[in-house]
Amino acid sequence: MGATKEHIHTETANEIAELAKVLAHPARVAILQYISKQDSCICNDLVDEIGLSQPTISQHLKVINEARLLKGTFHGKSICYCIDIDRFQELQEKFNSFFNKTKINCC
Repeated sequence: MGATKEHIHTETANEIAELAKVLAHPARVAILQYISKQDSCICNDLVDEIGLSQPTISQHLKVINEARLLKGTFHGKSICYCIDIDRFQELQEKFNSFFNKTKINCC
């Protein structure tokens, strides 16, 4: 959606749409799933785990990070990632609220 039309929608609608875009790509879902299953922050290369090139992984991490779903710390030249649990719970609450308020009125 063009930035010029976002103003006609509520802040909540825009935020849900942006978060849905993050989850709309299977590579980003796979990255989030992999990171969320780790016992601690992941510092190793995701390329071997996800099976995509480093530039592709970096681009997906950028999109996920822009949605504030990750926390990261720098260790030398590498970045360690973990799920931002507070943000993830906020996302869950927004989606639950959206779906719980949606009427099921099948034809």
